[in-house]
Amino acid sequence: MTQEAAPPAGSPGTPVTNSDRVVIVADCDHPSIAIEQGVLADVCKEIQWLACKTEDELIARCGAAEGLLIQYAPMTRRVFEQLPRCRIVARYGVGVDTVDLQAAADRGIIVSNVPDYGTQEVSDHALGMMLCLTRKIARANDLVKQGAWDFRLLQPVRRHQVQTIGIIGVGRIGGAMARKTHALGMKVLGCDPYLTREQVPDCVTLVGLEQLMAEADVVSVHCPLTDETRNMIDAKLLRLMKPTAYLVNTARGSIVDETALERQLRAGLLAGAAMDVLAREPGPPDHPLFAHANFLCTPHMAWHSDEAAQELKRKAAEEVRRVLRGEAPLYQVNKF
Repeated sequence: MTQEAAPPAGSPGTPVTNSDRVVIVADCDHPSIAIEQGVLADVCKEIQWLACKTEDELIARCGAAEGLLIQYAPMTRRVFEQLPRCRIVARYGVGVDTVDLQAAADRGIIVSNVPDYGTQEVSDHALGMMLCLTRKIARANDLVKQGAWDFRLLQPVRRHQVQTIGIIGVGRIGGAMARKTHALGMKVLGCDPYLTREQVPDCVTLVGLEQLMAEADVVSVHCPLTDETRNMIDAKLLRLMKPTAYLVNTARGSIVDETALERQLRAGLLAGAAMDVLAREPGPPDHPLFAHANFLCTPHMAWHSDEAAQELKRKAAEEVRRVLRGEAPLYQVNKF
């Protein structure tokens, strides 16, 4: 949509005028920005709802922003250099891998996220994916619909009380997953080099990554995507896993080497995998992983519930409001 287009009221591209500041929603796939308008009503001159997908679009259309709300927009150094008035960029979500944090810090621009809006949703989704794999629920459903009413086709199925889960990244979401799986009676291993024993739930035994991969019956990924974690779950680590083990990823697709994972599944060296995220989204219909009956995929929806979606929008807008009012942000992720 170009800036000159005349969209329907309340759709992307529609300016919403109020008092004396400029806030821009650079991009979001939400049905409205009514929550943001309500939160920011006393501080912003205008909320303009755009659909910027590229650096050039951001530079051309967001230069006046003092506060910027983003979802997927690529906030690169080149973009930050063309935002002379910007004081804060708040991202709808937890991950900030689309934002050059150092470039923002170099210009004194605060970058914030919303780290706590979907903790229960994502850990519930990861738990649900795990149960679909370990109890073979999705596969059983497929077989029944094909006319095969026979539980023996789904063996082996093991009780959770004799299984071990390995959690990579034991922060808010990973910690919630640890508590939920511990409640099932599972032994819980965790790997997180940035946390101490005192910072993780009591039910978690901290171990190294290789030990976790080798001992776990289920590996659940909950770490952020960084240069350090990109393709971290590679062929070498996947080969450490038991052939009876499962991999679950509700974090970021690029943490897992999808080519290596597909090879493990094709060779029968892994019992199955479930992912809510892919390296390239949406996943193409001919994605090699989709050919495997023991591979489950959902469309990056682990974060979502009606309540979480509203909380996300409110908290992102509140962060912008705080900064524009001269108050300290709650969720700043870059330091300067």
